[in-house]
Amino acid sequence: MGELFRRFWLPALVSHEVADRNGPPIRIRLLGEDLVAFRDSTGTVGIIGAHCPHRLAPLFFGRNEEGGLRCAYHGWKFDVNGTCLDMPNEPPERQFKQRITQTAYPTREQGGVVWVYMGPKEVMPDRLPQFEWAQAPEGHQFVAKWLQRTNWCQGMEGEIDTSHISFLHSMKEVYNPEALVAQSPSVLENAALDGAPRLTLLETPYGFNYGSRRTYKDQYYWRVTRWLFPMYSLIPGTANGGAGRCWVPVDDEHTFTFHYQSRDDRPFDDDEIAQFYKGGGFPPRMERTKYMLRDGNVIDTWVPTARIENDYLIDREMQRDVNFTGIWGVNEQDRSLQEGMRPIVDRSKEHLGTADIAVLSARRLLLNMAKKLMKGEEPRPPHDPESYNLRPLEVIDPQDDFRSILEKYDATLGAAAF
Repeated sequence: MGELFRRFWLPALVSHEVADRNGPPIRIRLLGEDLVAFRDSTGTVGIIGAHCPHRLAPLFFGRNEEGGLRCAYHGWKFDVNGTCLDMPNEPPERQFKQRITQTAYPTREQGGVVWVYMGPKEVMPDRLPQFEWAQAPEGHQFVAKWLQRTNWCQGMEGEIDTSHISFLHSMKEVYNPEALVAQSPSVLENAALDGAPRLTLLETPYGFNYGSRRTYKDQYYWRVTRWLFPMYSLIPGTANGGAGRCWVPVDDEHTFTFHYQSRDDRPFDDDEIAQFYKGGGFPPRMERTKYMLRDGNVIDTWVPTARIENDYLIDREMQRDVNFTGIWGVNEQDRSLQEGMRPIVDRSKEHLGTADIAVLSARRLLLNMAKKLMKGEEPRPPHDPESYNLRPLEVIDPQDDFRSILEKYDATLGAAAF
C-alpha cells in the first residue's frame, strides 16, 4: 500500500509551517521515512532525508542559508534537490561532494499546501490533483493539519461512514427540523431523524460516489459523499464550496490529517478563521509542539488538545443532558472512537453490515489497485487531475433513485458523476 501512495502527489505540509525563506527546518515523517522540510533562499520548499549522509547527524539542527541546509556537525550542505553543495571539512583536492546525493523529493505548492511526490520519477504525474479548494484564489480556502494517532485507514473509513453521524455527532436536545432545514439540510443529520439511511454506491474512475438517503416527511434527504483515490473525501455540509479531509500516512500508527474547504463567493473573513480554530468542527483544538514517535524520533506538528491521555475531555453531565458522547468537538468525537480502537485495528474481528458498504468498497478498490501495481500496472487516477474537481452534494428531493439524483443535480456542480 505504501508503494501505491507513492504514485500520488500527497499533502505534506501546510505552507505556513515553512513560511520564511532561510527559516528553521521542521521534522516530519511521511510513509515511514524521516525527513526535514525547509524553504530555501529562493522560496522553494525542500523535503529531504532527515540525517546527513556523512555521519548521520540530524539536519534539523542545521543552518538554512544561501540556497541550502548546512549540517551543524561538519558543515556539509545540501540543496532542495539533495545535491551536496559544500564539504568544508575536507581539503579542496580531497572533496567528493559530486558523489554524494541526499534523499530528496519533488515538491509543489498550491492551495496553501506543500505537496510532495515520493515515487518513481519516470511515472510522476505532471500536475497536482485539481481540487476546487486547491485552485481557489488566495484567502478563499482554509487548510489545517493535525496528528491522528492511528493508522491512516481508520480516519479515512470514519469519513465514509454516514450512519455514525446520527449517533456520534447527535445532540440530545429536541430540535425543530422544519426551522433548521431552512438554514441547511445537513442539520437533519444531527437531528437524527433517520438513523438507518439507505445507502447506494456508484464506482467511478476516481473512486466512488456514495449516497445516503434518509426519509424526511414525504421526501428524501440525500447526502452525497465523494471518495477519491487514495484517501481523499469531499463531504457535504458547507455552503459556497467544497470541504473534506485526507489522511497522509506518517507511519503505520500515525497520520497527518488535513482538513480543507473553500468559498467561491468571497474570501474567508477573520471571524470565520477564528471560529474554525475554536475546534467545534474541523480542525480540533490543538497546539503546535514536538511529538515523540514510538521509536524515539521526533516530528514537529499540531497535536490535538483533547486526546487519549485526558479522555478527550469527556463530560458525563454533557453526555446525559446535551449531546450523545459528552465530548465537545466533531473531530474530537471522531478521534475518541478511532484512536480508542488502538493504532491498528484487527479487522478480522469486525462484524460488518449494509451500513458499511462504503468502507468495504474503499478497502476492496485500494487492495485491487495495490495488487495491480505489484503486477506492473500503474494506477490511472494520479494522471487524471481534473477528475478531482468535484463537489459534494446534499439535497431534499422526492426522487428515491441515486442515479437520478446525480443526473439531476450534478450538472449544476460542473462535475462528472459517473
